[in-house]
Parts: sequence; C-alpha cells; structure tokens
Amino acid sequence: MQISYLDWLIIFSFFGIFILIGFITSKKSGESSKEFFLSGRNMPWWMLGISMVATTFSADTPNLVTNIVRENGVSGNWVWWAFLITGMMTVFFYAKLWRRSEVLTDLEFYELRYSGKPAKYLRAFRALYLGVFFNVMIMASVCLAGIKIGGILLGLSPFECVFYSSLITVFYSSLGGLRSVVITDLIQFILAMVGSIWACLYILDLDEIGGLISLINNPLVIDKLNFFPDFNNKEAFLTILIIPLAVQWWAVWYPGAEPGGGGYIAQRMLSAKDEKSAVYSTLLFNIAHYAIRPWPWILIALSSIVVYPALSDISNAFPSIDKSIIGNDIAYPAMLYLLPSGLLGLVLASLIAAFMSTISSHLNWGASYISLDFYKRFINKDASEKQIVFVGRISTVILMFLAGFLALNLSDALGAFQILLQIGAGTGSIFLLRWFWWRVNAYSEITGMIISFLLAIYFQWFHYDLTGINLLSHEKLLWSIFITTSSWIIVTLLTKPSDNKILFEFYKKIKPYGIGWNGFLSANNIQNINKNEESPMRDILLMFLGIAIVYFGLFGLGLLIYGKYMIGTTLVIISFVSAYTTNYIMSYNNNS
Repeated sequence: MQISYLDWLIIFSFFGIFILIGFITSKKSGESSKEFFLSGRNMPWWMLGISMVATTFSADTPNLVTNIVRENGVSGNWVWWAFLITGMMTVFFYAKLWRRSEVLTDLEFYELRYSGKPAKYLRAFRALYLGVFFNVMIMASVCLAGIKIGGILLGLSPFECVFYSSLITVFYSSLGGLRSVVITDLIQFILAMVGSIWACLYILDLDEIGGLISLINNPLVIDKLNFFPDFNNKEAFLTILIIPLAVQWWAVWYPGAEPGGGGYIAQRMLSAKDEKSAVYSTLLFNIAHYAIRPWPWILIALSSIVVYPALSDISNAFPSIDKSIIGNDIAYPAMLYLLPSGLLGLVLASLIAAFMSTISSHLNWGASYISLDFYKRFINKDASEKQIVFVGRISTVILMFLAGFLALNLSDALGAFQILLQIGAGTGSIFLLRWFWWRVNAYSEITGMIISFLLAIYFQWFHYDLTGINLLSHEKLLWSIFITTSSWIIVTLLTKPSDNKILFEFYKKIKPYGIGWNGFLSANNIQNINKNEESPMRDILLMFLGIAIVYFGLFGLGLLIYGKYMIGTTLVIISFVSAYTTNYIMSYNNNS
C-alpha cells in the first residue's frame, strides 16, 4: 500500500506535538516523585477521566472488539461490558476511599491496611509481579495490535512496528511523567474518536457495504446484531452473558476494570484534587468507555464480515503478512486498508495515538511501582526525589524493551485477553472486601495471588495432559474462581488479622462504612465514627443509576443505528434522566 506524503505529514505532526509536550512538562515533572507519578495532585477531574478512557482506548481495543464480533456477534461484547458493574462500584464506593488514603501508589495501600512483614513482602512482590510481569504482558498485547496494524497498513515487519512505535512513546513518557501522559491523552482521545467515527462513516459508504441499512440487512451480518445471545443456545447464553454478569465482574482482576479500582485507574484517582474530583473523573471514564466508544468499532467489525467473510479472504488479500498472526482481530486494520489518502493518515495517527496513550500510562504506572514501591521502599530508603525519578525513567525504558520482546511471540488479541482473565480469576473479591471487612489480611492476598496464578498455569498447559479432560475456557475460569476464592477465605479465617493499631489507624483515615468492621469495633470497644456520615444505600442507588446511564445509552444508541427509532429514543431518554438524577443526588449530598 502506498502511504501518501499527506498521510505521513499528519502522522509526524502529531509525533512532534507529543514530543513537544514531553519537553514542556519535563522540568515540572522532574521536581519530585509526586509530580512525576501523580502530576502534583492538581489535575482537573475531566482531564483525568479522559486520560483513563484514552488509556483503555488502545490500538488493540478495536482489534479485540472486531475479534469478538466476528466470532460471537455484538452480544459477545458482554465479556467486557459486564465489567461496568465493578466500574460503577469503583465510582461510588471506592474512588473516594482511594483519594482519602493519600497514598502515592495503590501498592502503598498494603502497608496502610496490613501489618508486619507479610504486608512489607506483599508490597515488594506485587511491585514486581504487577509492575513488571503483568504490566509487560498487557503492553505486549497492545504491541501485538501495533504489529498487525503496521504490517497491513505500512508494510512493516513485526520488529520494525515494535521499535518505531515504542521509541517516541518511551521518550515523552520518561521525560514528562504523568502530567505529560494526561495532557497527551486528551489530544490522543479526541484524535482517536474522530478517526474511528470518520473511518466508520467512510467504510459504511463503500460499494461493498452499500450504507448502514444494507449492512444491517446483509445475510452475513443479520444474525450477529443481537445485543443478547440466543437464549436457545445454552452454551453461548451461559458463557457470553450469565458468567460475565453473575461471576466475572466481581471475581476477576483485569487491568482497567479492577474490582475496587487499582493500577492506572487508582493512579488517576490518587491524582485528583479531592474526593469529589476522584468520583467524577471515574464516572466520566465509565460512561465514555462503555457507552460512547464501542459503536464505530462494532460497525467496522460487522462490515469486515461482508468484505472478508473468512480468514482465508484476509490472507489472500494480504499475502505478505505472516500467516502466524492472521486472526479475526486483524480484520480491523484490513478494513482500514480501504481508506483514502488523508483519511488514512488521520486514522493511522489516531491508532498510533491510541497505542501511545495506553503504553505511556502503563509505563508510568509500572515505573511508579518499581521506583517507589520497590526501589525506595526496599533498596534505597534514603533515595532523593531526583534519584526516584531517575529510576522511574530507566524503568520506563526497560519495561518497553521487555514488552516489545514478548509481543513478537504473541498471535491473537482475544487469546491474550482470556489468559489475563484466567490469571486474575478469583482475586477480585479480595480487592472488593479488603476495604469493608476487617478480617482480610496480607495472607488473604498472598493466597489469592499464588493460587490463581498456579491454576492459570495448570489449566493452560497441564490439565489436559494429566487428566485427558478438555475443559472449555469458561469452565477453567469458573474452577479457578471457585478454588481461589475458597482458598483465600479459608486462609483469612485461619490466620490472625492485622495489628489493632494498623486497623484502627486505617479505620480513622478511610472511614469505611458497613457491618464488616463491627466485629473489630465491638472487640476493641471503639465507637462507630461513621454512623451518621455516609449511607451505603445512597451509594448503592447511585451505582444502579450509573449502570442505567451506560446500558440504556449503549443499547439506545445501538437501536437508533439499527433503525428502531422509537425504542432507541426511549432508552436514550432514560439514560439522560438517570444521568440528571445521579448528578442531582451527588450535588445535593455535596451541598449538604
């Protein structure tokens, strides 16, 4: 494919903007670790919310959605739509608690909540486990998308894709810290949304597609349009809808949708000016992430079924592409191949921007774990602020190198997604309950982390060889959730809770409500200081309103696209009414 000079001009113009932002913010960000990793805790809530959305809007996200739609139809997206429930719990239950904790990283939470050597070693291990191992896996799956996009649209080899796409990202991320990341995220999100919507409109107008009405009436597509799986297909109904809604959202830890918040989501909440800003930024993230972004990707995915009905059609259309990376996820960049000059440059720039947005956030987040939670805490306790920032910058380079190396050995976006789900299976309930149940201790988290990881390895490589039983993906997930959850609860009840002093200081600082702390309060004759301050019923109501905003908005917009204007408009109105009611309740509470 011949990329025009106009396309290259658009792409390199945005590269220049991102590098300039890195230079401008580098001096301020280099002043302290608080500036480098939390942007001084003074960023506007709306910028933090958009930054969260931009981070989850990676180059691999439209590839993943395309993979899902081609295999399981629109309803297949419940595998990630179900995470909205834990997302809204994070908004109304946990965002204020994270900001109230005033920690620099979410791993610092361990020594705020737990006591003794177990808390210390848990923090150190998680710093490397999440900051290096898990983080590198996530970035590698993102780089895989870059490889597929660059291979089809630019004719680059896998190594060239990883090298060129990483170079600029590492450069501005290591210079400007989180402030640079958040500012560039804003530009990248706007660019990515404009690019995906414009590309969608152009593709729908292609002769092969014949417009939106022709697409949704195409025999190849019509059975892929349902929002819910076929109730008569029990296996699909169970795996696509029931398990995600009943179990997955609370039991599985997944980056960007961590139960109770964590990772770069927690980092943004900790960067907010106050508790109110933390709540509003996370609410904006969930609305934009689930309700606003998906439809352009879904429509392009449906269009790809018409243009490339089978994987062999993609392989024949792009004979130079390595056959090992041909999968349903590659259909998205294959559709972008059809775009004209100028628009192609804009869309390519938007995908590169989406890639850099996600990678830069993961680099800054991972570097914060390595420099603050490992280096400063355990290697050099007297490290100066400049030394911490220096280690953070070096860590950024190393993490990118490891992610690029791993990316060259992956092949499928959905497969990588499922592996990450499997590794985190059963640990989600710990992250939800540790704030509201005083008995959860460091051994609870250690148990959950080790058991879930070992089970993921066992089911992935050993179970069939040892038993001869071939378990499906959802069966492996359910067994992992059951065994891991049972294990950590048993260990919790058999081990001692954290020291009373640590628990009391945590209780005073965080002010958790609910009955989970009543045993601690009564055993130590402590008065419930939160009795009249916050109402869990109010937050439960707000959570359900937040879920209504997103699901009614998502499906209302979808029905309007499908031409069902009456019911679509009704759902959109319900979404707006839910949003108004949510804002009214939150404003009333803040004013009172």
